[in-house]
Amino acid sequence: MHIKEFDYDLPPGLIAQYPADNRDHSRLMVLDRHKSTIEHKSFFEIADYLKRGDVLVLNDTKVIPARLEGKKQTGGKIEVLLLKSLTNGKSDQSIWRCLVKSSKKPGVGSKFFFDQSLTAEIVEEHNGEYTLAFTCEDSFERVLNRVGKTPLPPYIKRDSGFHEGIVDQERYQTVFARSGGAVAAPTAGLHFTRRLLNQLAGKGVEIIFLTLDVGWGTFQPVRVENIEEHRMHAEHFVLHAEAARAINEARQRGSKVIGVGTTTVRLLESVAGEDGCVEPGKGSTDLFIYPGYTFKAIDCLITNFHVPRSTLIMLVAAFAGREFILDAYRAAIQERYRFYSYGDAMMII
Repeated sequence: MHIKEFDYDLPPGLIAQYPADNRDHSRLMVLDRHKSTIEHKSFFEIADYLKRGDVLVLNDTKVIPARLEGKKQTGGKIEVLLLKSLTNGKSDQSIWRCLVKSSKKPGVGSKFFFDQSLTAEIVEEHNGEYTLAFTCEDSFERVLNRVGKTPLPPYIKRDSGFHEGIVDQERYQTVFARSGGAVAAPTAGLHFTRRLLNQLAGKGVEIIFLTLDVGWGTFQPVRVENIEEHRMHAEHFVLHAEAARAINEARQRGSKVIGVGTTTVRLLESVAGEDGCVEPGKGSTDLFIYPGYTFKAIDCLITNFHVPRSTLIMLVAAFAGREFILDAYRAAIQERYRFYSYGDAMMII
C-alpha cells in the first residue's frame, strides 16, 4: 500500500497543545465498524459500551523525565533525550542510548554538564543516535527525577514556562502508571480517572494491566512510499501470567477484550495464537500492523486521533477499515475534535 493512502489534511489549530481540564471529560467518538456508524459522546460515557465480564486492558508503563538540558564544555547549550537504558540505572554510572540536539554535531569524547551532580560523555555514535555514559553523585534514577523534564511530542509547541511546570508531569502520565521506562505516554490511557476505573470495576468489568515501554520511534515518520517496506522500532514488554489468564478466560466465555491504545494492541497481537489466546512473558516486539492484518486478541479498541501517514493510523485503519477511519477523521475535523496526544478519543467497537 502507498503511504499517501493514509494522509489527511488537519488544521493546525486542532492539534491539542494542552490537556483537557478534566481527563474523562474529553470527547469520545464511537465507531461501530460493523454498522459503519459514528456517535459523539464524552469519554466518561464509555461505561455504556462495556458489560460485566468484559476485560479492559491498559498499558501501565510510566514516562520517565527523559529530557535533559545542559551545557557542553565550550559553554554551548545541549539537549539530550534518553531513549533506552543499557544498564540498570541503580549505580552512580548509567549508560543510555540517546538523541542529542546541539548547534554543532558533537563527537565521541564530548562531555556534557547538566548540574553539579550529573555529567555525561559520548562513548559512541551510530546513525544519529549516541551512547552516553552518565556519572552522578547519587543513583541515576534519583538524579534524573530531580533534573530531568517530561519529554513531550514534537508537535506540542508552546512557551517553556508551561512545559517546565508541574502540569505535564502529572497529565502526560496515566493515573495507573507504575513501571518506568517509557519516553512517550500511552496516550489513550490518559483519559481514564480513578473514579471512572472504579465505576467500570463496580459494573463488573475486569481491569488488567500489561507493560510496553513506549519508545521515541512512535513519533518517527514512515520514510518509505510502500508501507510494507517500513520497519518498526522494537519496544520492551511484560505480560504477567494473571493478566494473560484473564484475557484467555474472557475469550473462552465470549466476553470482549478491549485494548486501550495501539501499544496495548501491538503487545497482545504479538503474543496471541490463532485462537486469540495469549502467552505471558517478557521480550520485545517490532510488530507492524497495517490493513490486511487479521486481529486475533482484541474485540474493541480505544485510541486517540493520530498523525497522518503514521504507523498508528495504519493500525487503526487495519482494525476499522481505511475508508471508514478516514471518513471518521473528516467528521472529527468538522466537529472540531482535538487531535494527538492531549486530544480527544475514539472507541471502535
